[in-house]
Amino acid sequence: MSKCEQCIVREFSSLKSLNKDELLKLADCKTTKTIKKGEVIFEEGENVNGIYCIKDGICKLTKLSPNGKDHIVKLVAKGELLGQRSMISDEPVNLSAVALEDMHVCFIPKTEVMGFFDKNNQFSMSVMKSICGDLKDADDLMVNLAQKNVKERLAITLLYLHDTFGKNEDDTLKVQLSRDELASMIGTATESCIRLLSDFKKLGLIELIGKKIVLKDIAKLKKLAE
Repeated sequence: MSKCEQCIVREFSSLKSLNKDELLKLADCKTTKTIKKGEVIFEEGENVNGIYCIKDGICKLTKLSPNGKDHIVKLVAKGELLGQRSMISDEPVNLSAVALEDMHVCFIPKTEVMGFFDKNNQFSMSVMKSICGDLKDADDLMVNLAQKNVKERLAITLLYLHDTFGKNEDDTLKVQLSRDELASMIGTATESCIRLLSDFKKLGLIELIGKKIVLKDIAKLKKLAE
């Protein structure tokens, strides 16, 4: 069993506020799962009854729009927690989480986490700050994207993927989204997204290697995103 006190998630998340005894308790009650690429971790409307700690891998959080299409709200990577907001509000999750690559996660039941909440003031403050930070980011992003045209939104999204998740040795973006997923992130039709990528390629902003994307001119992309 991996030790919670040495885990990468703890360094980045609210769990860093737990003391040694609490972490030992955590290690006893958690279950570790491997989730394959494309598998659903939880679905919108589900009662999750705990939190997921992402040890490795990336997932997308999606919301079903009224026209029945999935809209990608954000991407979540290793070191982060999933499900803390619905656990605190005691409501079903309002987003679905789907693995974009193979993932290793640990699930901690709500009963245990809420126990820490009652006894450890620093932990409860840390969780609240994290949720407030998520809301602030969501507000900033919504305002930012609402004022941009689709070309600017694509530039912003490509830079976000590059800056947040990095690139492979061949310079391609580490997070490989399908054209559908990319279109969903920028709020346009898949055909428009494919056309825009082709335009970006002609302008020398990106290079396309099959489904993979290389950012060729980051300075110009930043200028376009402004």
